[in-house]
Amino acid sequence: MTETHELIKRILAGETAAFRSLILAYQRLVSHIVFRMVSNAADREDLCQDVFIKVYQNLGGFQFESKISTWIAKIAYNTCINYLKKKKVPLYDDLTATEESIENKFSGDDSSDAFALSSDINSRLQQEIAKLPVQYRTILTLYHLDEMSYAEISEVLGMPDGTVKNYLFRARKLLKDRLNSKYQVEELWQ
Repeated sequence: MTETHELIKRILAGETAAFRSLILAYQRLVSHIVFRMVSNAADREDLCQDVFIKVYQNLGGFQFESKISTWIAKIAYNTCINYLKKKKVPLYDDLTATEESIENKFSGDDSSDAFALSSDINSRLQQEIAKLPVQYRTILTLYHLDEMSYAEISEVLGMPDGTVKNYLFRARKLLKDRLNSKYQVEELWQ
């Protein structure tokens, strides 16, 4: 029996320490998804907790047809989608919109002066990623931060591999274009 099978067996037997281990092992994955998809900071922690409640409630039905991380990521994604639908946040943005309308739509509250003064490339990159459409942010996070394969992302998001690849390409291009239009290359590496 694999380590995952054993862990799930212990959780289903009521061992709280085993469930705590599962939470510790996958809290980063869940928080990456939730924090990329949900901008309301007050709701993020509640959503992360909801994800793990759903994991616990449905663990008996896990069939080991995929990795446990993929299954948990799918629960996190679906929980966020349901939250966003309930809050009536647009899930898909017009991908044919002009760069100017995208800039206007996603411009944040931070003043451009304060943003320009920041010399931390990670901070700049995170701010620009946060302005991307939800699907793009999610795919970038799953691929680059959580190191999921196209197939795993496809399973989590419920979309074909080709669509995942296309969205990842578009997300990278949009992010690159946004960074190039806002900054000189030298500014990014200071």
